[in-house]
Amino acid sequence: MSTFTRTSTGSTSDGKNGTTEGTLNATTTEADRRPRLSGMTWLVWRQHRAAFWAILAATALSVAWIVYQRGQLVDFLDGYGYPGKSLDEAGGKFQQYNDAFSFVSMGLQAIPVMLGVFLGAPLIAGDLENGTAKLVVAQSMSRTRWLATKLALAGLVVVVSTGVLSAVFGWWWNPVKSEVTVMDWTSGTAFNTTGPVPVALTLFSVFGGVAIGVVLRRTLMAMVVTFGFTVVLQLVWGYFLMSLGNVITVTTNKGVLGENAFPPIPKSAYQIDESYLTSGGDLLGWSTCANANTDQARELCLKKADVVGWSVDYLPMSQMNGMQWFGASILFALTAGVVAFLFFWGRKRLV
Repeated sequence: MSTFTRTSTGSTSDGKNGTTEGTLNATTTEADRRPRLSGMTWLVWRQHRAAFWAILAATALSVAWIVYQRGQLVDFLDGYGYPGKSLDEAGGKFQQYNDAFSFVSMGLQAIPVMLGVFLGAPLIAGDLENGTAKLVVAQSMSRTRWLATKLALAGLVVVVSTGVLSAVFGWWWNPVKSEVTVMDWTSGTAFNTTGPVPVALTLFSVFGGVAIGVVLRRTLMAMVVTFGFTVVLQLVWGYFLMSLGNVITVTTNKGVLGENAFPPIPKSAYQIDESYLTSGGDLLGWSTCANANTDQARELCLKKADVVGWSVDYLPMSQMNGMQWFGASILFALTAGVVAFLFFWGRKRLV
């Protein structure tokens, strides 16, 4: 007499086959529940999957290396006795960590240029050049949806990769953040590689490259022009970087030659300018009376010029986060303008 059991679907079979069919049904059900790309999203991902996966893989490898370096740094600091002992006394023992910071920072600063050239410029220019764009818009999908999907997927990959790298790099730098000898917070090595700035710079570079490709309609030409655009963007951004903060001015009236005459400013503050202050509130350049040969002659010269103290302008490190978000908001607004241009242009001239 054979033994029968009822399967989960209500059909009958022997015990062995019932187990197999139940397993297959369960596997099929689980597979059906997994999120899958479809339609235009699947098409765009498949078309650019090599670039997207390369970016994500490079991000994962970089994160793993930074995490390892952070562990090495913390072990060194604990063994050295920091912050009880100054890193200035470490000499060459800390040099390898300085070199690691410089190496990674240079790589992170190159990301906006690289992604702008190799991801942004060819994203749509390649389709316009080889005729793929005409084939896509000839289907049931609108060109607006095609363009939106392209920009959304590229933007998502950029935000995820640069956001993760920015967070991990800032976490690595945090134990020695106050040490100017490691990384000056006002320089691009720190300011452009932490917080929201890397995301904003890269998004603007990539979408700017997309706009250039849409207008020029030739991949190689778009990549060359995008390279120039991203380099100029970095230079202009660096030039106006310090104007994002609120300058703080401190003054003294105890003379300029005494031991404690110069006003104290916070550690790691960025000193913008220093001037002599007269009793009338006027500012004189620090080179005033520089030609005096002796301290007595210089003192007489300063007294004749009615100098009573110092005036110093500086930016404290506490403003760094606010400056980064203010600058990033400007870049995000410019990026939104580029996206608006792409949709306006795409309605009539994309194909």
